[in-house]
This record gives sequence, structure tokens and C-alpha cells, in this order.
Amino acid sequence: MKKLVLILLFVLFLPHYSSAQTSTENQNIFAKSYDYVNDFENILTPKQAKDLNDFLKSSEAKTKSKILIVSAASVSPYKDLNEYSLYLDNYLFSKLKIDTSILIVISKQLRQIQFQGVAKIGAKITDQELKDIIANYVIPELKKGDYYKGLQEGTHQLVKKIE
Repeated sequence: MKKLVLILLFVLFLPHYSSAQTSTENQNIFAKSYDYVNDFENILTPKQAKDLNDFLKSSEAKTKSKILIVSAASVSPYKDLNEYSLYLDNYLFSKLKIDTSILIVISKQLRQIQFQGVAKIGAKITDQELKDIIANYVIPELKKGDYYKGLQEGTHQLVKKIE
């Protein structure tokens, strides 16, 4: 009888224990602080990251819109870049009090890019205008392997539209 009770308790509490671990892991995968450019995948040189960072910082003063760039080699434990971006955007706002107008998450490893939070500046740029910027300025450079130029051109075009 004791064995049956122990097995029953084990079966009942195991799912709660494992889901609690997953929840904690999801909360702790993001960095504790973020700048305008966060190159965790090392796709930019230090000078390129600094130049982009300086541009985004100065453009925020003009446009009152914060654009953040994050490169990530992995999105684990999330299922895809979209889900990772959603959780990162939420984490930045709720935990770090960073209210981004546009969060750009890029992964060279996954060969994907995601723009998050664009609805916050919907009055200044339409979805179609954003798609055009990505298709005409960002993607062509990424295909050539020039991540800096793709991000630089894309952010410059975004800033022009939201000024």
C-alpha cells in the first residue's frame, strides 16, 4: 500500500515540478541588460556594432521611437524566432522597463529575421512600407552575407519613415 501511495504522489507532483523548471528556464535565457545593438551571435565587428548603436541612439532622440537590434544564434527553448521575439519584447518591457517601438531579432544560424512591436508606431509606418523596407534594403544585403549593411540600410529607412 505504501508503494502505491508513493507512486501516486510521484505521478501527481512530477508534472508540476517539470513545468516549473521550464517556466524558470524561459525567464532566465535573456540577458540582464540591453543596448540598442546586442550582437550575441557576433555577426558584426565591434566598430559596426558601435556605429549602429550610435545611430539608433541619436535617432531615438529625433523620432522618440526606440529601435533595438538583437542577434541570436539559438532561440531555444522557444519553438521559432517569432515566439522568441514575442517573449523577448515582453521581457524587455516587463522586466527591464525598455519600451521598444521596433525590436529587430536576427539569426544568421537560423537564416531568419523578425521585426516585433511595429504596431506601436502604426500611425507612422504601414505594414506594407515595412515589408518593402525589408524586401528592398535588408534581405538583399543579408543574402550577400553583409549583415551590417542590411541592418544599417534597414534602420536608416525605418528612421526616415518614422521621422
